[in-house]
Parts: sequence; structure tokens; C-alpha cells
Amino acid sequence: MGRDSERHRIERLVASARIGRGGALALTGEPGVGKTTLLRFAASCATGMTVVHAAGSVAEREIPFGGLHQVLRPALDRLAEIPAPQAQALSVALALASGPAIDRFAVGAATLSLLCRFAEDRPLAVLLDDLHLVDRPSVDALAFAARRLAADPVVLLAATRAPDPPLPALALTGLDLATARDLVSSRSGPVSPEHIARLHRATAGNPLALVELAAHRVDTSPEAPLPVSAALAHEFAAQARSLSASGQAALLVAAVAGADLRVVAGACEVHRVEVGALAEAESAGLVRIAAGRVEFRHPLIRAAVYGDADPQRRRAIHRAVAAAVGEGSDRQAWHLAEAAVGPDAVVAGLLVQAAERAHDRSAHDVASAAYERAARLSPDLERHAALCVSAAESAWLAGETKRSIALVDQAGPGRAVELRAAIAARTGSLTEARDLCRQAAAASGTPDAAVVLLADAVNACFYLGDTATGLDLAHEIEARLPQVTTPRATGLGHMAAGVARILANRGGADQIRTAVDLLTTSGLLHEDRSRLSWLMIGPLFLRDADSGTELRRTVAHARDEAAVGTLPALLFHVARDEATTDQWARAEATYDEATRLAREAGQETDLAMCLAGRAWLQARLGNENRCRDLVAEALPLCRSRDIHIGRVWSLFALGELELGRGDPAKALTHLEELAALLDDLRLVDPDLSPAPELTDALVRLHRRAEAEPIAERFRAAARAKGQPWSMARAERTSGILSEDFETHFEASLRYHERTLDDFETARTRLAYGARLRRARRRADARPHLHAALETFERLRAARWADLAAVELGATGETIKRRDDEETLTPQELQVSLLLAEGKTTREVAAALFLSPKTIEYHLRKVYTKLGIRSRAELADRLP
Repeated sequence: MGRDSERHRIERLVASARIGRGGALALTGEPGVGKTTLLRFAASCATGMTVVHAAGSVAEREIPFGGLHQVLRPALDRLAEIPAPQAQALSVALALASGPAIDRFAVGAATLSLLCRFAEDRPLAVLLDDLHLVDRPSVDALAFAARRLAADPVVLLAATRAPDPPLPALALTGLDLATARDLVSSRSGPVSPEHIARLHRATAGNPLALVELAAHRVDTSPEAPLPVSAALAHEFAAQARSLSASGQAALLVAAVAGADLRVVAGACEVHRVEVGALAEAESAGLVRIAAGRVEFRHPLIRAAVYGDADPQRRRAIHRAVAAAVGEGSDRQAWHLAEAAVGPDAVVAGLLVQAAERAHDRSAHDVASAAYERAARLSPDLERHAALCVSAAESAWLAGETKRSIALVDQAGPGRAVELRAAIAARTGSLTEARDLCRQAAAASGTPDAAVVLLADAVNACFYLGDTATGLDLAHEIEARLPQVTTPRATGLGHMAAGVARILANRGGADQIRTAVDLLTTSGLLHEDRSRLSWLMIGPLFLRDADSGTELRRTVAHARDEAAVGTLPALLFHVARDEATTDQWARAEATYDEATRLAREAGQETDLAMCLAGRAWLQARLGNENRCRDLVAEALPLCRSRDIHIGRVWSLFALGELELGRGDPAKALTHLEELAALLDDLRLVDPDLSPAPELTDALVRLHRRAEAEPIAERFRAAARAKGQPWSMARAERTSGILSEDFETHFEASLRYHERTLDDFETARTRLAYGARLRRARRRADARPHLHAALETFERLRAARWADLAAVELGATGETIKRRDDEETLTPQELQVSLLLAEGKTTREVAAALFLSPKTIEYHLRKVYTKLGIRSRAELADRLP
């Protein structure tokens, strides 16, 4: 992982050897950096080749030609086939025969000859691990041969810790931050960006250290170096053990105290250690002292020195450092915690203060670790349980779902029901989440708290497609609303009740409008980050041009401040809102980000919804393979967790995809399956109904009689709802079927003016233009078809643009199609949009959890693709 250039170089070497151009390469780097893994990769590349494995070892390092014997053993039966003097020299070297002293160059020449002879029948790959532990005579012979590999099908790849091997070298350094995150997530599950960043700093990206530390995570404090395995500690601490006693003592104080020389000196004074002894460690190359700082040559040296020390001595130094840093600081709390050997209420209190300060800075990972350590040090059982809950809440905000669940379990049954429900809603059972919220509401002490929890239960019902329970919950909320006192609870209550009613087509729009006004001024953004996604519910369910403008602006600011654990749900709702307006380019980028974050955080509900929503958008864009792939991933996830609304969207995506492709028969299959699912779920919200698409498909198949009752039922449902988006679609459906089509299409366009959905407007203009053309009113049809084509092309809805172009061409119009521009990837687009908004490179990196250099890399690719040179040009070119 993260070794693309190294892999490509190895692939080229191996491929060259396969066709007769030999070569050699030494992979260099510290222990655990991934040299052996790349050798294994090389073996996997060497198809059609003979692969010889060998490795150096401490036990055989002093045995002359022991390494060479490993390499050449498979070829020794060809020894007689090389020149006799060389064969003799090599036989003596390998103790296969007796003879006079041999010239080392003769052994090298013999090695080259034998390797090349062995490779005549089949290309040869020699993979040699731990070259630094191979005896020197063998290294000399192999290097001699390697330098002369040119026209023979032999490749020699070695791995070594030596910085200057006798072969062409490729130095391996630590992984970058993004790859470190991927590596740790693949081995240990989702980990928060804060913890990944800390692991990365502590290990300098060393893959082995990253994997080991992540796999054995404990509630490590920011003031203690992360622990490393015995093997790594042995390698990195060997030099430290060679120092004098005073040098080792001063180095240990530096390992505990950190880089500030003032703190190191103060701790040395408290611990009665001579700080000047650090000069010995500096001379040994372990540290560098300059500008008031003590910097270890490598972070793992610090960790190894720390881990190698006696625990009692470490604790004493932590107490000394706590005294040196002074009272009232987070560092003092952590050092005292490291020094504690049993419960300590005072230290626990200091850690709680540190956790609260971290929480205020949105450093949720640090806050969680502080709360957890405080819980362990608390002598009071009730206090212990409460602190475990606080730690779990912070872990959840940090995106560490599994850790959050473990901490809630530590708190004991019956505690943190609200948090358990939130976790279940995002990562576990939605049914459990719904029932837990209802249970917590019943036990709640205030109407405000009860209404908020019942709103969460309605949210679970939305994903479940559970209209019956949703209506019951709406009645419970409405019964409690007169006793509610805060705008936040009132707003959430009205919003949830409105959502439940709309899904059952029992009104609800007025309640949502009331909620939009309340939530705009409720302070929800600052008080309750975990429910930020509610801010987008109003715009999504009303789907008109007026509601939610202020909420959209609020959410745009919120995403910059939101915690990782809350971002997937928030971004999913933002993407869905963008996809129902003309902001399709933004929707694609936002869906991409939300999907990546949901995967990393293990939030399967949001992942499933992102996949389904993104599939629907890809269907409208006409990206057939991408749409089908997304549905193929989304549907099993939705079925396994009863995310029925995701199933609805997935089937809608497939139906619209086929309509856009011009295959109404296949579209009908998916749309009828969707209609049956909605009937089973009793979801009667006309915004979820495929009736307009069913009508379109049936009319294209010349089955108008079947389409008419479907259209009539939909028209009645849309009238009952009374919202412009559903009424626009209902009037279009009637226009497709009616002889008096102009009246219905004109009414549809008037309703469309009150919405933000340009795609649906273009669909109506396409249908209207097609009816006018078939009525031989070509001049009247052209403006509508031109407008539809322009909108479809602007949105990049390629298949629908094709349909509009065909209709327009049938009117006798000459069509000039828009040229396709170079397409940006979703991540390139996301980077571009944020930069065009005026954010700096570092701000974009922070927002997208990438490094500044990664942002610059994407920007360079964007400039190249679009043929531009400045951010001003970029802003002009973005859709």
C-alpha cells in the first residue's frame, strides 16, 4: 500500500529480465518499513520465471559464502557447465571441493556464469532478504555478478537495512498519512483522523509499527510515547544501551518529557539527572539538540528507549515532568496519570478537565482517551460508569464506532441508551435504534428530551420505511409538544412529525415549514452536532424553491466544523439535496466524500444510502456501469439491515437508467418491483412513487390503458400532498396521456417554477415538446426541446440529452451538441470546488482529511485536464 512507484520499478525490472535485460536493485530502509513485503510482491510478478529465495541471518553471518550457497543451491547441478576454473573456484568457496586459496573475483565471475547458465532455460529472479545479515564474501560475489547483468534474463532483488548497499538502491521511507490511514483501517477497522495522525507522527509512517500499535491500542496519553514491540524496541534501542548510565538516564528523561529542552532540563533537575549527559546521546546520533529542542533521530528511537526502561523508573520521571510543566495544564494531567499505580480521584479530575478542553477544541479522540483514563483512575463506580459514557460519546464523535461500543459496554447495561441508539442507527440495527429511542423517551425526565428522542425514532423509521410506527410516533410527539419549552426540541418535534406524516401522505408540510423557521434560529448547530443532518430534512421533504435556503447556508458552514462521526450522515443529506437541484457536480463530489467517510467510520446505514443515492444520480447521468455497480453494492447492504428506503432508491435508479437508455421494457420490470415494494411498506408519499416513470414506460410500449389508472391514482396522491414538486410530476403524467395535453403541461411548468429541480423541469419540456411534434406543431415544439436539451447537457445527463436531440432533430432542426470537456474525478472536483470557494490549500486538506501535498497533486491534475493556470480560471470553468 502506498508503494506505487516502488512497485512499478520492480515490475519494470522483472519484466525486463523476462525478455533478457537483467538488472539488480536493493530495497533499503529501517525495520518494518516494508522491504520484505515488496520482495513478496516481486515474487508474485515473476510469472514464468524461476524464483530463488534466500535470506541472511545472525547465526550464519560469520559463515563464509553461506549466503551464496543459499542462492546457488538450485543451480549447482549445472556447475560443470561453466568454465572449469570458475567451477573449481566456486566449488572451493562453497566447500564442495578442496583446493588452494581462491581469488574472490573468480568466485564472482563463477557466480555470474552459473546464474546466467541456470537462466538459459527459464528467466531467473533471485530474491534475497536481510542482505545486511549475509556474510561479506557472499555479498561481494553477488554484487560482482549483479553489476554485470545486462544481456541475460536474471534479476537480483535484495532487502537491507544498510543505507549504502553494493547494489543500485531504492530507499523506502514511511507511508504518507493517507496510506497510513488505509493500512490501519484495513487491519484494525475504522480509526479516527486524530489517532491516525498521532500514530503517523509517532511512527514516521513505519508500516509495521503502524499495524502493531493500531492492533494493540490502549488508552495511550498524548504525553507518553506509543509502545512498540520487543523486536522493534531491540533494533531501535541498541545504540541507546551502549551509552553510559548517566547518558541513558538523561535520554530516558528526554523520551518522557518530549522535545522542549526547558521541560527536559526541569525534569532532569527534579529527578536529579545531569541534563548535560544528553550530549553523549547527541554524539551517538540518537538525538539532535538545537534551538531549545531535543529531537530524536527517529520517533521509534524515543518509543524504544521509553519501552526499554523499568516501569517504576518511568513513573518517577513522569512525576518529575509533571512538576516541570506546572499546574493546570493538560500535560501535567497526563504525566500524573502515567505515574499513577492505582485509583486516584485527584488525577482523574485533572484528566476530566483535560478531556473537556479537548472536546471544546473538537479533539474528540484525545477527549475520549482522557475520559477513559479518568474512568480507570476513578475510585467511585458510578463516576467510572459516567466517564465511560463520556469517553464513548467522544469516540463516536471521532468516528471510532467499535471503540465507542466497547466503552458503552464498559459503562454497564441501561446506560447511555441514547448513544446506543445513535450507534445502532448508523452501524447496527435500525429496528433496535427505533425501539431504544422510544424506550429512552418513555424514561425521560422532561418533555423536551422525550420529543428529541422520539424524533430520532422517526428518523430510524424513515430508513426502515416504517410508516405505521412513524405515524404512532408523530401522535406521541404532537401530544408532548405543548409542554416543550426550547426552540430546539420544538423544531425537531415538528420536523419529525411532519416527516412521518408526509411518508404516510397524511399532511405534514406545514409542520415542516414551522420546523424550518425554528431550527434556523434554534442554535442546533452549536448545541447538538450529532443531529445536524436534521437541518437538511426540511429542504429535502418540501422540495420547493423557498424552504430551507438559510438552512443550506448553515449546513455549508457546519460541514467545516462537524466531527468525523457526524459527517457521513450530514454529507449524505447535503448530497441528496444537491442532487435534487441543479447542483449535480457538487452532489457527485459530496456523495464521494460521504461514501469514503462512511466506509472509514463503519457507518453502514449512511454508506448504504450514499450508494443508493449516488446510483440514482449516476442513472440520470447515464453512467450505466457505475450505476449498476453501486446498486449491486447497495442492495445487499440494504436488505441485510432493513434499510428499505435505500432499496427504494436503488430500484428507482435502475428504472430511470433503463428509461434514459431507451429501453422501456426493462425499465418497467424495475419500476413495477419498486411499486410492489412501496405497497408492501405502505409508503404512499407521492415523492417516492414511480408512477410518472411507469406511465412514461407504458406509453412508450403502447400500453396506454394500463397507464391511465396509475396516473389517476398518482394525481390524487399528489393533490393530497399539495407540494409543487409532486404536483408538477402529476400534471406531466396527465399531459403524456391526455388529449388536452397543453393545459396539463403548462400547469406542470408553473409548478416547476416553484421548485429547484431542473432535471424534472427538463423532463417535462421533453415530454411536452414530443407531444407537440407528434401533433405536427414543430415550431411550438422546438423551444421546449431546445430548453430540455440545454438543461440535460448542462447537467451532463447524457442519455436524456440524446433523447432530446432525437426529438429536436425530428422537428427538422439542425442541432449543435455541446462538446464534452475532460471529466474530473469526484475527488478532483471536490478539491476544485472548495478551492474555488476561496479556501486555502491547508483548509481544503483539513476539510477532506488529506495532506496539503495531496491537494496540490490533485490541483495539478485538474489544471492539466482543463488547460488552465489559475484558481480564477478554475472558478470560471467549474459547473
